[in-house]
Amino acid sequence: MTFPERKPLSYLDAGVDIDAGNALVERIKPFARKTAREGVLGGLGGFGALFEIPKRFREPVLVSGTDGVGTKLKLAFDLDRHEGIGIDLVAMSVNDVLVQGAEPLFFLDYFACGKLDLDRATTVIQGVAEGCGQAACALLGGETAEMPGMYPDGEYDLAGFAVGAVEKSRIITGANIAPGDSLIGLASSGAHSNGYSLIRKILSRARADMDSPFDCDEKNSAKRSLAELVMAPTRIYVKPVLALAEKVRIKGMAHITGGGLVENLPRALPDDVKVVVWKSAWERPALFRWLKEEGAVAEAEMWRVFNCGIGMVLIVSRDDVSIARSFLDAAGETAIEIGEVAARCGDEAQVIIV
Repeated sequence: MTFPERKPLSYLDAGVDIDAGNALVERIKPFARKTAREGVLGGLGGFGALFEIPKRFREPVLVSGTDGVGTKLKLAFDLDRHEGIGIDLVAMSVNDVLVQGAEPLFFLDYFACGKLDLDRATTVIQGVAEGCGQAACALLGGETAEMPGMYPDGEYDLAGFAVGAVEKSRIITGANIAPGDSLIGLASSGAHSNGYSLIRKILSRARADMDSPFDCDEKNSAKRSLAELVMAPTRIYVKPVLALAEKVRIKGMAHITGGGLVENLPRALPDDVKVVVWKSAWERPALFRWLKEEGAVAEAEMWRVFNCGIGMVLIVSRDDVSIARSFLDAAGETAIEIGEVAARCGDEAQVIIV
């Protein structure tokens, strides 16, 4: 019995381009090298990434975080805007470990796609390296997975992993937060990476012109397109906040992500206190006003879904407010006193917005 001759198959025939994957590694090596810092041992390409905890730490406690960028990726695909997505990826994890007082040490990324687009992947990873530079942490390694049939053409998924360290005696737990303390809000750069399922729903219903000028800052008449506003990368607060921690005692911190101020602030508080947030303390950015109007979004829903202009909250003693705000403003942040800590009665809500 004879069998018909079969064409030899390769991995490329199955949809996986090994050469493209290798080329991506070579392209991103220079980006990673620029993020090198004390503690880095070796470079990209090993089975595991090596990092030595700097000897200046006496009792280091490691703090880890992982996250993605959610459905903001869908807008990146629709708008073909990928430059800032890598910054978003880094920001979501390094801002989280920062909340406990940790200095981000290194970051790992995971990039998965159905078919590797070398230029697009390079753009995304270049953004990751940019985010690591903003956070002063090393891009220590990562994984690129080309998996035919797993993702629609032109789409990819991202995950990020950050590890930081903090002296055991300086872990920020929130345990010493007391009535009379003050809340300092740091301005966000936009919606960051949260609420994008609702944002996409509003955009589809509004049928807005994404490229037309959008009045985003009445004070200086600066105009950006709606696409630029919704795709603005998440702000990374690491450097100014760690520097501030050397000047004043930060009692608690909250990274304002999914759930907004309402659901994230309680994570920083002991059970016996609440916070009163003064919504008149800052002007809600134009993007959020537009989203509320176009989506007919209820006020309570806005506070529960979006950061509404505040990306990070620090809790300090009232005596330290002036020093903290001046320091942060000088560092390029917009720091606003947005509320105060008060005693909590029974099971009342821990966040009161007035």
